[in-house]
Amino acid sequence: MIKVPGHIEEQIEKLVKELNYHCYRYYVLDSPVIPDEEYDRQYRSLKELEEHYNYILADSPTQRVGAPALDKFEKVKHAEPMLSLDNAFSHDEVRGFDERVRRLLKTEGNVEYTVEPKYDGLAMELTYKNGILYKASTRGDGYEGEDVTVNIKTIRAVPLKIEAVDVPEEIDSRGEVYMDLREFEALNREREKEGGPAFANPRNAAAGSVRQLDSSITVKRKLHLACYGIGAVKGMDFKSQWEFVKWLEKARFPIPSMIRLVEGIDRVLEVIKEIGEKRNTFPFEADGAVIKVNNFELQKMLGIKTREPRWATAYKFPAHQGMTKINEIIASVGRTGVITPVALLEPVRIGGVKVSRSTLHNWDEIDRKDIRVGDTVIIERAGDVIPHVISIIKDSRTGNEKYLKKKKKCPVCGSAVERDDGVVAYRCVGLNCPAQVQERIRHYASRAAMDIEGLGEKNVELLFSSELIKHFVDIYKLRKEDLLGLPRFAEKSAQNLIDAIEKSKHTTLARFLYSLGVLHVGEYAAKVLARNFKDIEELYHVKPEMIIGIRQIGDKIADSITRFFNDPQNLTTLKTLKSLGIKISNLF
Repeated sequence: MIKVPGHIEEQIEKLVKELNYHCYRYYVLDSPVIPDEEYDRQYRSLKELEEHYNYILADSPTQRVGAPALDKFEKVKHAEPMLSLDNAFSHDEVRGFDERVRRLLKTEGNVEYTVEPKYDGLAMELTYKNGILYKASTRGDGYEGEDVTVNIKTIRAVPLKIEAVDVPEEIDSRGEVYMDLREFEALNREREKEGGPAFANPRNAAAGSVRQLDSSITVKRKLHLACYGIGAVKGMDFKSQWEFVKWLEKARFPIPSMIRLVEGIDRVLEVIKEIGEKRNTFPFEADGAVIKVNNFELQKMLGIKTREPRWATAYKFPAHQGMTKINEIIASVGRTGVITPVALLEPVRIGGVKVSRSTLHNWDEIDRKDIRVGDTVIIERAGDVIPHVISIIKDSRTGNEKYLKKKKKCPVCGSAVERDDGVVAYRCVGLNCPAQVQERIRHYASRAAMDIEGLGEKNVELLFSSELIKHFVDIYKLRKEDLLGLPRFAEKSAQNLIDAIEKSKHTTLARFLYSLGVLHVGEYAAKVLARNFKDIEELYHVKPEMIIGIRQIGDKIADSITRFFNDPQNLTTLKTLKSLGIKISNLF
């Protein structure tokens, strides 16, 4: 090994420092102070020295060029959960957020907020240890994401080392990876030339780029980052969101293109209006504005709900819209028996996405809007994601439109349909409704639940119609010979399914709880429960007060959990599953 002379170490360290500074000027400040040719000359000099002396610093810009392709992404647990934000779709809802904040804080005075554009990208956490980038991870389910460090290092705006400020022992900086609109358009043009499919929108392009197993692809995509949030931190104390963002700025992190510190909800709404007016001039997709209580101590006092913090909300700008025609209205039955009317549409592109179905929510909504088959309608993608009908173009009616009557019987099993007091949903009461049974089986086998590969919609439908599975318990009674006589199953595919079923017998308490399909218990609530009960048996005959006392679990979820685990039939099912070999650990 070549011994590195002291003056060479100093030369390499100086080049690294200077090149990182010029990267910051170019990619974060958009204000370079040297020509590209000079940067390239210094970069080549650094690379030659590193290769000759085999002396490479962790924050060297040469480490951004990618690495050998990965086989898979490793899982990463977040030290603090990465929560999603509640949404507000009107100024009145923003005022309602402020009223809730002041009520919980027991104050009539104005609260100090920060307001910034809501980037439409991929949430990311950057973990630094002693100032060096240690790990970058996606949000995932909020508790656990994927290690995408190699790919994030290719983003030139990401500091590989924190400089120019006091450095904490460890800190998690959170932000959004996004793609510049012009670069997104250029990428799609290139993909079309090569005969590949175009990305639907910049967010999908950014997410797809970050999740490339081959970082040499990511490095070509020219991704950007905006940092705005804090996770776990050791060795430093921040008092407020504003203080933290100013620290990020001094530490040469890219921060939101605009951020305001204001007092009172009237000023918040003024900034929202300003962001809305500037939205079309931003080089990135902004689908709203994020409002946060500035003071971290007040944030702790406000706490969080099941999945969202009470101290922040996202105001969403009016969504993308399109006009089309309703060809048919069908009734979809979910795993809880709720019957949802769904409009089948003439396909229309909205915000870069082809839309051919739209929820109509419930029959009260159909009555209120007077929606009929054959109507010309305005479709909106709520939050730019979920399509729904916002209005009818009644002037376009010909008289041939047809009103869909409320269902008196389940469209799948013919059982009675009831409407619970105080709710708008109609529900099938049939205990053996095939639609509900199949939905429950699909949910049980889904990736976030028991993760049984090969039990998707078509195979569940096939096994159900063949009477091999009538309940998810029956999954564990399947034999390979049962499958071989069925269409879609040959020797290998049958063995693969049996192997996947066997593998699913070893699961975690959180996954198992989610798989059961308890009303109102999603992935997050299942994880919260798993953190408060050591095993499934502890939940048998659980008392309401044992659930209500858990932070992040509301009354509705507590009531549903209590009823489920005090039902003798449900407890029998759980015991049967254990007798069939299900082994549940409480690991995260």
